Amino acid sequence: MGSTMSFALNPEREREMEDIFSRYPNKQAACIPLLHLCQEQQRWVNDDVIAFVAEKCDVPTAHVKGVVTFYSLFNQAPVGEHEIWVCQTLSCALRGADKLLHHCEKRLGIHHGETTKDGKITLRVAECLAACGQAPMIMVDKTYHENLSLERVDEILDALVGK
Repeated sequence: MGSTMSFALNPEREREMEDIFSRYPNKQAACIPLLHLCQEQQRWVNDDVIAFVAEKCDVPTAHVKGVVTFYSLFNQAPVGEHEIWVCQTLSCALRGADKLLHHCEKRLGIHHGETTKDGKITLRVAECLAACGQAPMIMVDKTYHENLSLERVDEILDALVGK
């Protein structure tokens, strides 16, 4: 390839990339962790990121695109500053996850899968976030909020939207 790409990791993440490569038996095996690292920086994976990862991992862009489209944790479109995941698995569903999701949709003025107009929050649903004993729960970015009431959800949303 050797072409100039419009995506590059910052110096700190560049060092993290070298650390990732040192832990895997070959460059191709580092594809998923490298995609996560790139997504941490840009919040989503576009064609420039795919080209960057393909070149660094010495694999075709089609391979990287296949990985991105297979795993739901890779964002294929721009997302908000914060991502709220509402767990929908059986434990959460039995303890009010639907009410929680509808409450978030109403409060934020969006449906799950969408981002608020100000770009602050993307609302998503997850099949299971592995906190079944503390249902219902949501994950905000990488932080779990468990045993939720609608009042507690309002507090969390207020903190995120700055009200």
